[in-house]
Amino acid sequence: MVLKIFFPQCCNMADSGLLVGRWVPGFDSVVVLAVVHYPFIPGQVKKYLSEMQRECQVDLSVLGSWSIPKDGQEGMDSFLNDLSTIFPQGHWLQLSREVGKRGFVCQVIHRGSVQLEGEEEKEGGDDEKDKVIFVHYNQRKVMLSHLHPAHGQEPGEEGVSELCLVFQTVAQCQPLFFLDKYDDGPIKLTHWQSEGREASILVELVKQASVPVCMVLTWLLSLWNQLMSTRVPNMWPLHFLSSKLSTCVQMSYRTEHLQTISSLKRAQQHGHFMRKANIFVSFLVDIALGLLLISWLYRENRVGRLANTLVPVADVSVCRPPSDTLNKHVAKELQELLEWLMGAPAGLKMNRALDQVLGRFFLYHIHLWISYIHLMSPFIEMILWYVGLSACLGLTFALSVVSDIIALLTFHIYCFYVYGARIYCLKIYGLSSLWRLFRGKKWNVLRQRVDSCSYDLDQLFIGTLLFTILLFLLPTTALYYLVFTLLRLGVVLVQGLIHLTVDFINSFPLFAMGLRVFQSYRLAEGVKFKVLCEEPGMSLHLMMEINPLKSSTVVQLYRTPTYSCYPKDSWWALCKKLFVGELIYPWRHKGFKED
Repeated sequence: MVLKIFFPQCCNMADSGLLVGRWVPGFDSVVVLAVVHYPFIPGQVKKYLSEMQRECQVDLSVLGSWSIPKDGQEGMDSFLNDLSTIFPQGHWLQLSREVGKRGFVCQVIHRGSVQLEGEEEKEGGDDEKDKVIFVHYNQRKVMLSHLHPAHGQEPGEEGVSELCLVFQTVAQCQPLFFLDKYDDGPIKLTHWQSEGREASILVELVKQASVPVCMVLTWLLSLWNQLMSTRVPNMWPLHFLSSKLSTCVQMSYRTEHLQTISSLKRAQQHGHFMRKANIFVSFLVDIALGLLLISWLYRENRVGRLANTLVPVADVSVCRPPSDTLNKHVAKELQELLEWLMGAPAGLKMNRALDQVLGRFFLYHIHLWISYIHLMSPFIEMILWYVGLSACLGLTFALSVVSDIIALLTFHIYCFYVYGARIYCLKIYGLSSLWRLFRGKKWNVLRQRVDSCSYDLDQLFIGTLLFTILLFLLPTTALYYLVFTLLRLGVVLVQGLIHLTVDFINSFPLFAMGLRVFQSYRLAEGVKFKVLCEEPGMSLHLMMEINPLKSSTVVQLYRTPTYSCYPKDSWWALCKKLFVGELIYPWRHKGFKED
């Protein structure tokens, strides 16, 4: 057989003692975790390993002996070899390191028979199955890293790979590394923390302070959930508005995120821990960006200047200098556009009566909008002043408020689009139904298909008359629909960019990307091996290095699910909706009901 020994780099120069580790089940491999130094009592070593087995849930055992030349310990090798009778194992490893050589000498005892690896094996005529390969690994990196197996295979599943078991063994044996060679006690170990334990007073203080903070936050969130579960928020007007406003949608997401962060239940799985960490870091960055926005907004009276800009943009009666072409009035431009459509736009001959009816109908809505702006203009600055404070809840919350403000300021454009789309859609479906009448067909509502049908002369005459009327009125309606759809798509484009920014902040895995940049070994895609030494008479020594995950894979695996992660309509479906006059909401997924 080819025995693979995964040996930690930190134990290369460890004092002589016993090897502690685990035989990988189902494979001819062994993972060395630590070295127990002399002096020790075998009974205490057995007791300590049994305690570690219960705590780590790993079958730990004494794998063999480790010896290194040292003055005053000439008889140590024979003493350690005799311990194979005290620690009965199916295989007993005897590893030793010679002076001036980088490789190790290994002897494997199989229930009383001794097999030497190296030149002795070759001289004895044993074949390749008796070879030993040493795989050196960085114990700290392997313990802290999470291996992402191929095809979504997770540790613990059937058919798990040998490499996954090695990573799982080192990670689960973290309690074994709490005791090192400098601690007072009967057992002294060498492992990755023997050269200095990693600790941080700030981290410990944060851990102690996080418990009461999470308890208070959980209590506040429970009160909020109780308030939202009452009948008042679920009444028709409030429930309808909350489903349409981006601010309410963002508030629901942040409430869910805070519940995940403030949970006192410890994350047992890697995915759950990464989700909580990503949400926590995203929340902190969101709050920091919001505070920066507040500090910029409330300096130099920027709120007042913003209010003085918004009102003239939406109003038509505020006088501004003729040279100011940047702040053209939206209402005035719409009024001029409607007057252009009511004439002969681009030389097209429209239906005069329908053109005048539609133009005056939309002009009346503009006058209503101007009256609404006049009513709200004294309060715009105060509203913006208080709305700006919402940025203390995060930049995403402030952007959601901006999206809702844009929706309110362009509500008249939305009304024009809805009116034009409904009229255009009605005519399109009417023409398609009458076209089936000419072909002797009809739409079967029950069976949801087109069936043959015979019509009498009166039905054909009325159908021909209606088809002619709708066909000649269609260009006028289509022109109004086209103009207002382009205006609506411009507003949707601005809101879509805001929604994409909010979604990016909510879903981007900042913590995972930070690990990928600063500690790339924490997220492992696989490993690679390179030859350390291949000396005559010594085993083959390989160095195992961790291959980090690609950045695109990190984003794909650890992205926080939001509404943009759901499937949307394709571009072909959107073009089809625009052609037939159906209302479109590009940023909503298919589960949303389009009104």
